[in-house]
Amino acid sequence: MAVYFGDSSSEPVLLMLSIVVALIGLAAVMALLFIPSIRNRLLSIHGVVFLVVLLWWFNIQPSNDRNWQTDVSKPAYASIESDLVTVHNIRNFSYHSEFDYYPDYYDKTFDLNKLEGVDLFAVYWMGPAIAHVILSFDFGENDHLAISIEARKEEGESYSTIKGFFRQFELMYIVADERDLIGLRTNYRQDPPEQVYRYRIKAPKENVKRLFLEYIDSINALYEKPAFYNTLLANCTILIWLQGKKVPGYLPFSWQILVSGYLPEYLYESGRLDQQLSFAELRDQAYVNPLLKGRGISSLFSSIIRSQSPQMEKQQ
Repeated sequence: MAVYFGDSSSEPVLLMLSIVVALIGLAAVMALLFIPSIRNRLLSIHGVVFLVVLLWWFNIQPSNDRNWQTDVSKPAYASIESDLVTVHNIRNFSYHSEFDYYPDYYDKTFDLNKLEGVDLFAVYWMGPAIAHVILSFDFGENDHLAISIEARKEEGESYSTIKGFFRQFELMYIVADERDLIGLRTNYRQDPPEQVYRYRIKAPKENVKRLFLEYIDSINALYEKPAFYNTLLANCTILIWLQGKKVPGYLPFSWQILVSGYLPEYLYESGRLDQQLSFAELRDQAYVNPLLKGRGISSLFSSIIRSQSPQMEKQQ
């Protein structure tokens, strides 16, 4: 698979080479099991081929200089002066549909003393087990900064879980206005539709501040030196957990971090979400999509998705 995908491409020559490598491996296995007379020779050939492929694969380097899709073409970066963090290239696209949009970016300075908390958005599109996780930092007065950890795609490239294991995507922290990052998922992605849930994390403000600064450090590090996305080891939930490890009271590792759709339930079980309701009730309350039914994306977007759902009003 590594040879087939190559360095962000799957040209015919790479297909032929991958078949050759696979056949050598198959021959080595057959000799090991059934043909003792040529076992050592074929195993030696296979060992050399495997080593060459491994050395070549680890020599593939990430890059910030590719023909990127427009929505990931401008990475964010930040500067810090005392308690003021100025974030550059905050994405704020205006959408007509998922792939029809007007690109726009802005810079903004955030005061760490105004940081009140953080929300976790879980986005589902293929059943309960898999979710994309986004954090949004709350600076008060309806001022939110959303950050999504994603695979950075080139023009004409689509996401593939399998390709994500083989150094095919660079890693990107998309820093955006909630109207862009969340609104894209609630209002415009329809194939398949995405279901969005918002959970308020229970954490001391000082811990939220440290987590935000860890994010800023990672954003700046990627701006200076790119890194590869990995489906298992460098994805949205694993990197959130790794950054959270640097904050006091971090969560122990759990299988529910790998199976990201169950992360909200794990947070609830760990006391990091509101305990006044059952998790089922909290999940109903967290459901964002009904709040936006019949509404477009406006300056009130962040307020609307934090209002009480009609379902919860009926229950009361």
